[in-house]
Amino acid sequence: MKRIHQIYMLAIGAAMTLSSCNDFLDKMPDSRTEVDNEKKITAILVSAYSQNYPIMAYEISSDNTMDNGANYDPFWKSITQAYRWEDVTEIDDDDPKGIWEGCYGAISSANMALQAIEELGNPANLNGQRGEALICRAYWHFVLANTFCVAYNPQTADVDMGIPYTLEPETKPVTLPSRGTMAELYAYIAKDVEEALPLINDDIYSVPKYHFNRKAAYAFATRFYLFYTHADKSNYAKAIEYANKVLGTGNPSGLLRDWTTLNNLPTDLSLIGDTYISANDPSNLLITPILSVWGYAHGPYSGRNRRYGNANTLFAREGAQATGPWGSSSNLRTVKKLFGLSQKIFVPKMNAYFEYTDKAAGIGLLHLVVPMFTTDETLLCRAEAYILNNNPEAGVKDINYWLKSHSVTYQAKSTADLVSFYSGVAYMPTVPESMGQRTIKKKLNPVGFTVTEGEQENLIQCVLHLRRVETVHEGLRWLDVKRYGIEISHNRDGEEADVLTKDDLRRAWQLPQDVVAAGIPGNPRK
Repeated sequence: MKRIHQIYMLAIGAAMTLSSCNDFLDKMPDSRTEVDNEKKITAILVSAYSQNYPIMAYEISSDNTMDNGANYDPFWKSITQAYRWEDVTEIDDDDPKGIWEGCYGAISSANMALQAIEELGNPANLNGQRGEALICRAYWHFVLANTFCVAYNPQTADVDMGIPYTLEPETKPVTLPSRGTMAELYAYIAKDVEEALPLINDDIYSVPKYHFNRKAAYAFATRFYLFYTHADKSNYAKAIEYANKVLGTGNPSGLLRDWTTLNNLPTDLSLIGDTYISANDPSNLLITPILSVWGYAHGPYSGRNRRYGNANTLFAREGAQATGPWGSSSNLRTVKKLFGLSQKIFVPKMNAYFEYTDKAAGIGLLHLVVPMFTTDETLLCRAEAYILNNNPEAGVKDINYWLKSHSVTYQAKSTADLVSFYSGVAYMPTVPESMGQRTIKKKLNPVGFTVTEGEQENLIQCVLHLRRVETVHEGLRWLDVKRYGIEISHNRDGEEADVLTKDDLRRAWQLPQDVVAAGIPGNPRK
C-alpha cells in the first residue's frame, strides 16, 4: 500500500528534495521563482506545511509499543527497524528520507515566500504571510532537530550536532551546508519564533486551523521553550506566558476536548475519528494532513502490523487503562471508545484515508490528518513549566483542569494527593521480567536540567503520565523519553530485550543515506 513517487531535486548538495505529491509544486516546480504578489505568496505558503511527519516512527520507537511475537506480521520493514532503533534503510513517507525531504521542502517554500515579501519591500499588508512563513520555517526545523539530533542540553549544546538551518530557498545545487550546533539551531528557531508571533493574522485564512493561526503559533512557542532549557529557568516563564495566550489565565475547561460528546457518538470508527480532528473542535489548534501508513499500522485492522503495537497488556499496565489519579480506568473518558485487537489497542483519533491514484490497479496514497497542537497538550506543557519553575500549586491547578475534563466522576486533587499517589508507585525496571513489573513510573534522567526528588519529581511523573495518555498514537511520548533521559527496553521475541540507555546514541536517528553520501556528517554510532 506504499506509494511510489517521482522525486524532484531541489537539493542542498544532492541531499534535500521535494516530493511530487504536492499539487502546487507539481504544477509549478520552476515558476515558483515568479512569486511576486500577495496572491502567489499566500498560495505558496500552502506548501510550507510538510506532508511528511515522523508520527509513526516516534510512536514505534517509544515505550508505547511492544513486540507481540514472531507469529504476527510487521507488514512494513521500517516498523521493525524503528522498533529495534536501527538505522532505517527504507525509503518512503514515514521513513527518515521522507521526513528529511518533506520538512526541508516545506522550509524551502517558506523561504521562497519570505524572499518574495522582502523583494516587495516588506509591506504591512503582507505581515500575516511573513509571520506564517517564519513560524513554518521554525517549526519544521524544530521537527528535524527532535528527529535527527539529541535532546537539547544547554551544557553540551555548543558541541552537539544540529541540522542545517536554511534561510534561503534552494532551487539549485549549492555549497553543502554545515550541520552547525544545537546551540546555533535553537537560537535560529527562537529568533524566527519571536519575530513571527506578533505578525500572525488569523484574518488572512479561510480556515485558520489549517494554518499556523495565533493560538497554534503560541502553542508551538510553548512547547519549544519548554524544550529549550536554560539554567536560569527563564524559558519556563516564556512557556507559561505563551501558553496563557492559548488558554487564558482563567478556567480553560471550555477550550479543552469535549470527551463527553465523543463518547456519546455512535460506535463508528470513521465518525469518531472525523469528529476528533474536526476544525470545529476548540481543542484542535493546528490540523495538518500528511502522507503516512500510520492510520493502517496502528488502527484496528487485523492485516496491518500486529507484530509491534500498543498491546492490551501494555495499555493496561502503563497506558490509559492503568490506575491513575482519576482512579480506575473506568473513570477515564479516553478509554470509552476503544477499538482494535489485543495486539494493538486503538483510541479512535486519526483515521486512515486512502486516495486512489489508479482504481483499476488498486493503488494510491495513504493519508492521515494530525492535530499537531491541541489545547489539552498545551495545558500539560504549562503544568510542566510551572512545576519546573518552582510553582507547584499552579501546576497542580492545571493538572486538575485536565483531570476534570477527562474523568467521568471528578474529585479535585491536592498537591499532597498527587505526590502520595505517585510516590506509592514502584519504579518500573528497565527490563521487566513480567507484565506485573510494568508500572506508569520510570526513573528520570533529565537532559540538561534538574528535577528535585520528592514533590517535584512526583508531580513531573504525573504530568508525564497524563501526557502519555493524552498523546497516545501521536508520537510525542518519544520526545519525553528523549528529554527526560528515560531508559526503556523493547522486548524481542526469541531474543534478549534491547535496552535504550539514557546516553544511547540511537536516540538521534541517523540521517538518510543519500544525505550522508552527499557529504553531510551523519550521527555517530557505537
